[in-house]
Amino acid sequence: MADFKPGLEGVVAFRTEIAEPDREGGALRYRGINIEELVGSYHYEQVWGLLVDESLEPGMPDPEPYEPAGLTGNAPADLQAETARLSAVWGLSKLVDIDADEARDDLARLSAQMMSTVAKSAAVHDGREPAPDDVVAQGETAAEKFLLRWRGKADPKHVKAIDTYWICTAEHGLNASTFTARIAASTGADCGAAMSCAVGALSGPLHGGAPARVLPMLDEVAETGDPEGYVRNILDTHGKIMGFGHRVYRAEDPRSRILKRTAEELGSRRYEVAAALEDAALAALRDYKPDYVIATNVEFYSAVVLDVAEVPPDLTPAMFACARVAGWSAHILEEKRTGRLIRPSAEYVGPESRPLSELGGAPVPS
Repeated sequence: MADFKPGLEGVVAFRTEIAEPDREGGALRYRGINIEELVGSYHYEQVWGLLVDESLEPGMPDPEPYEPAGLTGNAPADLQAETARLSAVWGLSKLVDIDADEARDDLARLSAQMMSTVAKSAAVHDGREPAPDDVVAQGETAAEKFLLRWRGKADPKHVKAIDTYWICTAEHGLNASTFTARIAASTGADCGAAMSCAVGALSGPLHGGAPARVLPMLDEVAETGDPEGYVRNILDTHGKIMGFGHRVYRAEDPRSRILKRTAEELGSRRYEVAAALEDAALAALRDYKPDYVIATNVEFYSAVVLDVAEVPPDLTPAMFACARVAGWSAHILEEKRTGRLIRPSAEYVGPESRPLSELGGAPVPS
């Protein structure tokens, strides 16, 4: 297997019609539509419709009445467990046994309920009861209803921050969690199982948890007032500057550009230090690797924008999952239509054939 590539980097596993990250052009398009045209003009629930149905209407529905069991306040863990549990509670059928329309409806119900679960878990995390449905119903958008369910109130700046973040991170091709969702879907598992698998893959700090590690970095720079020195120290010790570099883009990450603009518009208290650290990091990285473009990625300003909405760092993976229900749903449907089990090969590089006696030790007495 001479073409083996660790991490499958650059290996084409699927053909998709859902999203196109423009590697060289610094753009991200959902079914051909640049996300720059979506942010500020449409809301997340409509973008869910664009990705899943290729239509802004009817979009993602509201969640139906349902009470999760035993929420812990650890939103990522609650979300994964509760999403898997819904398969049994709702009696969801296996993907292999239903048509695409039923699968789409299952995914719509799950997407809405997953957002509701995160909001309720976040309320438990804060030591309060989730707001009742009549309070939530006063909201007009998915982001506003999410905040009402979580906090009982929805500051317009917080709503805009979350809506923008969700739209920017709703889908991004074959990342780890989406690949995991497609693998589960290819087995014919039900939609709840596929979505739950995706949540599990997203919980790792190298995928969904990276924004949580940006804020401590900004706090340290704010304390020292020396972004150049901070960056130099990290590079000298071969550390990683969180929020820079991307496996896909060789130009600016378009999501970072939008989120940076949003952070400034919303008057983020961390905007100035973030911009100063970004300038210092980009300059140092150009010197460090002059022949390789390392630009700001989505995680850097995601952390700043979510901070505007007063989202605690440990909740960022669950917020990312809320955004990504749209992309996961679209990919699960696309995978169902292929009807082919995902089964890649592995190249064995272990010991050659050898006798058991070589391992030593006494066998179990007969």
